[in-house]
Amino acid sequence: MIGEAKRYVESQTSLRPKIGIVLGSGLGAFADELNDRVEIPYSEIPGWPPATAVGHAGRLIVGKLGDLDAAVMAGRAHLYEGNTPSQVTYGVRVLGSLGVRAMVFTNAAGGINLALERGGLVVISDHINLQGCNPLVGPNDDSLGPRFPDMSEAYSRPFRLIAKEVAAELCIPLSEGVYAAMLGPSYETPAEIRYLRTIGADVVGMSTVLEVIAANHMGMTSLGISCVTNMAAGVLPQKIHHEEVLETGAMVRDTLVLFLKALAPRLVGQVTEQPSQKS
Repeated sequence: MIGEAKRYVESQTSLRPKIGIVLGSGLGAFADELNDRVEIPYSEIPGWPPATAVGHAGRLIVGKLGDLDAAVMAGRAHLYEGNTPSQVTYGVRVLGSLGVRAMVFTNAAGGINLALERGGLVVISDHINLQGCNPLVGPNDDSLGPRFPDMSEAYSRPFRLIAKEVAAELCIPLSEGVYAAMLGPSYETPAEIRYLRTIGADVVGMSTVLEVIAANHMGMTSLGISCVTNMAAGVLPQKIHHEEVLETGAMVRDTLVLFLKALAPRLVGQVTEQPSQKS
């Protein structure tokens, strides 16, 4: 099915992207920055699961970011929507089959680290998978990647360094931290947030981790960026609602667009200078 999806996307555009960008809740505005773009609804791509969460457009956009061919997933599939791990990672698998070697995963996250503030950007240094599953469970497809992929640097250190350099040049505050992935869709309890803080998490969300595992399995180089759209339960004396997530996404729109436009060409340059990680 991945091969069928690949052929369909290739039939819709002559562009051959080397970088893929996944846009999280309320962060979809970046897709409008691509020129000569082709927008393909997920429903038209063979096997591609729908994105039903509010704030996820559900389209694959392939276009030009300056001179760079790029693919943008405007919305993603989540486990909490009833998807399987293979469905959650399907888009990443298709992009990898199209020749994408660099991936940027963005997400909306709750702030656990008390030093973080709403609207801040956090480059992900590592993750904690608390979703209770792994997309690599089952027979391994050796054509995609190895049976036991290394995850000691799931989020590329060179990519993180480049992200920090670009943020500094643009005077954009950028923190670094560990992302914890929960199943959802209910938000975490204050007790769960205290637990997550104790085990070393700085931000928490309901996505990204399975996608990053699949990307690493295929030898793609990954960068993760969380937008702190709200402070996690118990941090502030107020309830959490999804409208706040979308409001914060709109608030940081221009900053994130500026950051990603400057960042993407540098990441592709880094990948082309290095041999593939795939074994």
